[in-house]
Parts: sequence; C-alpha cells; structure tokens
Amino acid sequence: MLLFVGVTYASAQKQAEITFDKTTHDFGTFSEDSPKVRCEFSFTNTGDAPLVINQAVASCGCTIPDYTKEPIMPGKKGTILVTYNGAGKYPGEFRKSITVRSNAKVELVRLYIKGEMTPKTTKTAKN
Repeated sequence: MLLFVGVTYASAQKQAEITFDKTTHDFGTFSEDSPKVRCEFSFTNTGDAPLVINQAVASCGCTIPDYTKEPIMPGKKGTILVTYNGAGKYPGEFRKSITVRSNAKVELVRLYIKGEMTPKTTKTAKN
C-alpha cells in the first residue's frame, strides 16, 4: 500500500510547464497603408505532462491570437500566431496584451505586442 501511495503521489506531481522564447514582440514602425501585421510567439512544454492551451484572449478586437489546439507533449513546441489589424484605428503607438490560459504550472501568461502605425501616405496629383 505504501508503494501505491508513493506512485500515486509521484504521478500527481507531473505537470506541464510553458516556456516562451519571448513574451513581447515589437513590430516597430509600419504604415497605415498596410495596417495588418503578424508575429509568432513560440513556446516549449518544459514540464513532464502534456500541455494544453485552454484560451488565448486579446485585450482588443483589433488583435487576434491563433494557437496550437492539440496537446503539446513534454519537450515539444507550439505557437501562438498574433495578427494586429490597425485598419480604422488612429495612427500612433500601441501596446496590446494577449492572455494565455493553460494547464501549466503557471496557468496564466501575458504576451505583449507593440509598435507604431504611421499615417497613410498622401499622393499629390501632377499638373
């Protein structure tokens, strides 16, 4: 019975861990002429149990995250692709967050995107 309790306790301690390559992406400067930009956040399951991303929610409707839906085995990688669409937004600096919820040891991680969208270029008519 003591062996059973020890094995059960050891298996209960197995947990997924999510480790991101980076938690902030800077788009730099881009034009309102091409307002849609994308970046990718890569992560690794550094734990010893399968990792499941339950949810990735952006702070604004202009930011859309798409993430690996299937469980990520220990030692394997997954991605979160983030698209920022500045169409209809005022030019200037921005900073948005993406909240990632998973079954990892640290259940909630925030990722950030930032950049500066410059105004559309105006074309002058030739006479």
